[in-house]
Amino acid sequence: MPRQMTVTFLGTAAANAFPEAFCKCRNCAQARTLGGPSLRKRSAALINNDLLIDLGPDIMSASHMHGCSLDEVRYCLQTHPHADHLDLSHLLSRSPAYGVVGAPVLDFYASRETLERAAETFERDLAGYSLLSPEAEKYLNFKIHQIQPLGSFTMGPYSVMAFPANHAPGMGAMLYAIEAAGCAVFYGTDTATLFEQTWQAFRQYKMRFDVVILDHTYGPEQHGSDHLSAHQVVEHANRMRSEGVLGRYGRVFATHIAHEGNSAHTDLAAFAKHHGYEVAYDGLVLTI
Repeated sequence: MPRQMTVTFLGTAAANAFPEAFCKCRNCAQARTLGGPSLRKRSAALINNDLLIDLGPDIMSASHMHGCSLDEVRYCLQTHPHADHLDLSHLLSRSPAYGVVGAPVLDFYASRETLERAAETFERDLAGYSLLSPEAEKYLNFKIHQIQPLGSFTMGPYSVMAFPANHAPGMGAMLYAIEAAGCAVFYGTDTATLFEQTWQAFRQYKMRFDVVILDHTYGPEQHGSDHLSAHQVVEHANRMRSEGVLGRYGRVFATHIAHEGNSAHTDLAAFAKHHGYEVAYDGLVLTI
């Protein structure tokens, strides 16, 4: 297998997108004026053409806008059940019962807490039957896989380890290390400061990433809390380099960018470049 992996950013915004539809703040106004990379949908990513990270609300529009079909998606890693990351109506829209032709079975990986919350929402608001039943898996053309924090598993060509996110207690939020074809990516959103057990696992398993993608909800003049800030991204990137977690030519990208404290793309990208990382934008394709 050739050493290559592609990562496509389907969305790079925090919960309310950027610009926020109803907001007149300076950052939103600037983003509307500049357009292009400054216009951000809610966060999700596609690896190669078959692995989706988060079944988010904007993945359909992202697919159309950025010319990346989702008709080959076979795997989904769900970070957590918050509405800006999980839109369960997509399970209906890819089902043969709704006229969908040719979609492969979707292997859906999530924590117990995420699956329980998703099942409650699905039965109450969408379908009236249990998402966790064998009948649902057959009807919706998908298969559920419950995963554990610090657990590793294989799905097709991918080796994956899940890490507990420092976010939304009780939601079972996860971060993911993904390896295939000799390439390794760490997808780290939504999270505040990484837990020490995550750093320990990096060392224990001698993990080394070609690309690290980190939460950047809060901007250069803000403090982190339930999410990372710009300066915390810098701190995490520096620690990854010093501990050898980031490969020699490894790159760090910011995603999950909120409008309150982050400027439009050009200015934010200039700040990031000065501090040793990069800012992802919707439609960006990385070839590793």
